[in-house]
Amino acid sequence: MPKFYTKVDQEKCIACGLCQIKAPQIYDYTEDGLAYNLIDQNTGQMPLPDALISEFKLAYTACPTNAILRKSEPFNASPS
Repeated sequence: MPKFYTKVDQEKCIACGLCQIKAPQIYDYTEDGLAYNLIDQNTGQMPLPDALISEFKLAYTACPTNAILRKSEPFNASPS
């Protein structure tokens, strides 16, 4: 199975709650109400566990602003 890396572009996030509803083991919210990736504190450096890929896909396709980003390799080290 291919590896998936994810993080949230918090500038696009509107805090609608869909990612956390669809993938509660992957996404949560900061004190400011913006979504982030729980797996690696939104750095996009750690691949998602295979068991969470289906959950991730549900959240990724549900995000109305395309704030959930994905790659097949790690993102740059700085969180966003």
